Amino acid sequence: MTPLTQRQFLRTSVLAASTLALPARSWARVIGANDDIRMAVVGFNGQGKSHIEEFRKLPGVRVVALCDVDKDVLEKEAAKFRERNEPVETYTDIRKLLENTRIDAISTATPNHWHALIAIWACQAGKDVYVEKPVSHNVWEGRQIVEAARKYKQIVQTGTQSRSNEGMRAAMKFLHDGGLGKINLARGLCYKRRKSIGKVERPTPVPGSIDYDLWCGPAPKTELKRAKLHYDWHWVWPTGSGDLGNQGIHQMDLARWALRVDHLAPRTWSLGGRLGYLDDGTTPNSQVIFHDYPGAPLIFEVRGLPEFSASDKVGKYRGADVGLVIDCANGYMVMPSYASALAYDNKGSLIKKFNENGNHHANFIKAVRSRKISDLNADILEGHLSSALCHTGNISYRLGAKAAPGKILEQVKAHPQFAEAYGRLIEHLAVNSVDLNSEQVTLGMVLEMNPKTERFKNNAAANEMLTRDYRAPFVVPAKV
Repeated sequence: MTPLTQRQFLRTSVLAASTLALPARSWARVIGANDDIRMAVVGFNGQGKSHIEEFRKLPGVRVVALCDVDKDVLEKEAAKFRERNEPVETYTDIRKLLENTRIDAISTATPNHWHALIAIWACQAGKDVYVEKPVSHNVWEGRQIVEAARKYKQIVQTGTQSRSNEGMRAAMKFLHDGGLGKINLARGLCYKRRKSIGKVERPTPVPGSIDYDLWCGPAPKTELKRAKLHYDWHWVWPTGSGDLGNQGIHQMDLARWALRVDHLAPRTWSLGGRLGYLDDGTTPNSQVIFHDYPGAPLIFEVRGLPEFSASDKVGKYRGADVGLVIDCANGYMVMPSYASALAYDNKGSLIKKFNENGNHHANFIKAVRSRKISDLNADILEGHLSSALCHTGNISYRLGAKAAPGKILEQVKAHPQFAEAYGRLIEHLAVNSVDLNSEQVTLGMVLEMNPKTERFKNNAAANEMLTRDYRAPFVVPAKV
């Protein structure tokens, strides 16, 4: 073999170094055999199952890896791939998965407390991300995902799928074009039956199939003090955000979209409680949040109790239970589902109907291919802002104190729309046999915020709750 000259050696070395310096995603593209987008799905004991199936159905997309800290859950899904003769790699540790340069993008539907760290780590590893709602467990870490997405030039989609429904997009355009005149109020609704999760007398053993250290991740690793680990994490603060951040984030996002506000509310106030039963949950099952935007307020209502105590169904407000009602100068709009909307005039006559679906996962893949953030229907910034509105509402509630009904009414009566929502909540609790003299509602703290800095004004206690103490090594980085 002819020896390399010094010039040839240097040229070869520089070429090799420049290739190795490529971001992980670019390196994967160099060695890829085709143009398929290679997806990994992380966390699929719930919504993640639909991620697997939705991405599998898309042309030019292959689900090539699965990751879950519960080995039983992981094996159940991996077995389906083996039955279809579809090769798939399996992981229990997200960090190991992210080392795989053959993966282009991930989607994650883990518990809320893991969303931000997984998204940030994935961006740092050169992978695009579809992250379920809410995108964060607190306000600060949501902003950190946005910073990571921009710094590493990754495509990051939020799992608020209504943004991709053509009927909803047409309804929003109708509103924004003045179809019903000036918007006066956006009211989000999360009326969804949530039964007691029970109360345990002693810590519950964690199933042996679960790596509990990895499951806890950024959250404190404490004894399990509820009957069930899975899903009921929604109803305790270290891992969940209550139904405001679980189901309600969808409607909060729609309400903010309708108002066209691209910042957090300058003033937030909340009230509510976990009422009607005593269990191991700590998040409210009944809540009203008042985001005082100057153009038009955003009011959000959470109801987990039934329509009345002898029923197992939830009530509705003007035709919607999990939806949105927009009051305008020349009528109102009701959005009773993810994809449908009904426009009425002031006399209650239907004037226009919108009902057409879309494919949110396909929208993500479109942007992955184009590398254009503008192609995303729910860019991570949208997800951060809507998730943060849930968090700030919860912060107000958590800093509040229990109060008698009369005292609360005296406090809120200066805001007629908030007072009206509180009055209906009191009626709702009464028909569920909740005695508000013994089970008092918590009146939250009024919070003033600087929307530019996303920090509360002159409130150290509230600002501490914008983030959390992370458990090493699962720490959301201050500099992404």
